[in-house]
Amino acid sequence: MGTGRRGLVGIAVAAAVVAGAAIAGPAAEARPGGDAAAAQGACPAARAEVDRLEGRITPNACAFMERQIAFGAIPTGTPPVPGDLTHPRVSAYLDIFDPDATLWEAGSEPQRGRAVIGGSIATSLRLAPSLTYRGTNVVADGSTVMFGQWNEVTLRGRTVAYPQIARNVLGDDGRTLQARRYYDRAVLFQDTLPDDAPAPLFAGVADSGRPERGAAEHGAPVRFHVGEIPGRLAAWNAGDTDALLDRFAGARLMGPGLDAPLTTDAGKRAYLDRLFATGRLQLKAGQVAVGTTTTYVEWHGTVSGDQGTDIPFGIVERFGPDGEWELYFDTLPLVADQKRIRSLFMKLAS
Repeated sequence: MGTGRRGLVGIAVAAAVVAGAAIAGPAAEARPGGDAAAAQGACPAARAEVDRLEGRITPNACAFMERQIAFGAIPTGTPPVPGDLTHPRVSAYLDIFDPDATLWEAGSEPQRGRAVIGGSIATSLRLAPSLTYRGTNVVADGSTVMFGQWNEVTLRGRTVAYPQIARNVLGDDGRTLQARRYYDRAVLFQDTLPDDAPAPLFAGVADSGRPERGAAEHGAPVRFHVGEIPGRLAAWNAGDTDALLDRFAGARLMGPGLDAPLTTDAGKRAYLDRLFATGRLQLKAGQVAVGTTTTYVEWHGTVSGDQGTDIPFGIVERFGPDGEWELYFDTLPLVADQKRIRSLFMKLAS
């Protein structure tokens, strides 16, 4: 697999996938001057290492971002042995977390506490010691940080490149109390295990007809308002494609399984209809992080379909300044049951 935008795969690539309890934090409206700290250059060390940093950048948010960036900057070196929490990369990763933190990824129950989280990342780094990442679009909203990343890893001689959203709720010292990772694990297997990987969920989905007005390469900013949360949540849970599309006509839709944004109504409709035909969502509102040009909105809960019932699942939407509407979620539990997922990871590690 070449380095392309193939899906949304996160840091802990071999970790047990998990789901956690919600922390429903305050959602702030986009506010004039709300990014004043950013405009004044708050948190310069972190700002220098990410593509864009916006929002209410409090001291704890700055401390978190500096730790997150420090972990990504450590040279890969020798991978840790299983359970080694003193390895430099494992230790730096654990420094991000509060001792009682939870870490959620789609598919099963949350990892709880540093010992479990550390054991998981040690296993991941043995599988993927070359893992590196850089910060992309980051929005801090007080004690909530949505940290966009572009990750690269080599598996079986293939370079896999992928985006991720790390959603963190922070304590006063900037360590994560609750983390959720939004990414697509299916991309790990599509070229590395081509004979075993499930068929891509969105295979064949493409634009048709003319692009919607305003869906140019760089369109008008896409704005989301907190007052829209109840209606949009209802639309996701009802599988209401019309409601989801009507509000953001003209936006360019990007998500798992797409190599280029969808700009036509037909293409976007086919993408959402495929998702809703695969699983029934039961989500609730999570965190919202508002910057001057970018807003992240989190939905988390479960999905039920052919692969199981009440599987932990979530979606993050990103609304951006150049007409972008991006979705981050994991397609793997939509196309494979837990037994098959475990088998795939075992083959990847062998």
